[in-house]
Amino acid sequence: MTFKIQTLNNISSLGLERLPRATYEVATEIANPDAVMVRSADMHKIEVAPSIKAIGRAGAGTNNIPVAAMSARGVPVFNAPGANANAVKELVLTGMLLAARNIASALDFVKKLDGDDKAMHVAVEDGKKKFVGFELPSRSLGVIGLGAIGVKVANAAVELGMEVFGFDPAMTVNNAWKLDSRVKQALSVDDLVSKSQFISVHVPLLDATRGLINADRLKLMKKQGVILNFARAEIVDEKAVVEALAAGTLHAYVCDFPSNALKGNPKVLATPHLGASTGEAEDNCAVMVADQLRDFLENGNIRNSVNFPEAVMPMLPGKTRITIVNANVPNMVGQITTALAKHNLNIADLLNKSRGDIAYTLVDVDSVVPDAVAAEIRAIQGVLNVRVINAK
Repeated sequence: MTFKIQTLNNISSLGLERLPRATYEVATEIANPDAVMVRSADMHKIEVAPSIKAIGRAGAGTNNIPVAAMSARGVPVFNAPGANANAVKELVLTGMLLAARNIASALDFVKKLDGDDKAMHVAVEDGKKKFVGFELPSRSLGVIGLGAIGVKVANAAVELGMEVFGFDPAMTVNNAWKLDSRVKQALSVDDLVSKSQFISVHVPLLDATRGLINADRLKLMKKQGVILNFARAEIVDEKAVVEALAAGTLHAYVCDFPSNALKGNPKVLATPHLGASTGEAEDNCAVMVADQLRDFLENGNIRNSVNFPEAVMPMLPGKTRITIVNANVPNMVGQITTALAKHNLNIADLLNKSRGDIAYTLVDVDSVVPDAVAAEIRAIQGVLNVRVINAK
């Protein structure tokens, strides 16, 4: 069987190489694609083909994908958490150093120097005192969101001699194992803000995180503080930040999201969305999402989906696999197994997982699954999607 993959952006060749040409056809224009690989293209503005079984985002955020609509269709959306974590971590550390040492304004000062070398030397010696900064050891950093990126930022800051506080009520066990034991737990966002001179946010943009750093919280922060935002623009209230910069209570705002409100402000260091813009990060993201799409299409397994539960079950040799997506309501598994038993299909293995309103079931049976059985399962009220994966 050949799978068709549509690419909506330029995807790293290292990622595409994970899809064997013998079984995968990859193109930007392709009829009836089985899956989409995307980076920044806005999928809200295009019609997603009815044939689509999965979408893979070669990055962490999925704001450019209609996730809710895909969930309603029984289509998993994959991302690549952690694949760009080192790239973002390095940019955050760069931003901290730039802000602490007033590098941007110092560079601007140097660009405007004129006269001969002697005159420039006099101007430099006279002007450098305007750019006196401070060092990072003994300063405090608060990290909001301890996912793959947040953990790397926190650990690196500890190694720089900073006092680090972290807050993430939804932190995974896996990330907790990776977090340096010297990172101190904050009890709340307000508690973290009140203890920090630097604050770095690493959370997704949700209703609950929109305007997370606002005027009230900026008042809690240590004076001459620095906000670092390499997550999403809307997580920080720009108006409140600009007012705090003007009042002198905030030392700098470092972000990856330029805007007219920030443009020209000497206390703002804004980069043009460079967080994951390294060759290594693009390669890592593409490889991770290609592997996840391939495992889903060939085996039905789900890893790193933003809308489906984690569901991984080894394929048994000589078995036929059925994958079922359905509403997370009672008696769905019972109805599915009843349908299989009615057609004398013996279950060799079964895995059922749920996440919110979505449930996902993997069933391995001993023999070929007739089309009529798949159609009968599809007809069960609440079933969104059914696939049959034949034995290899």
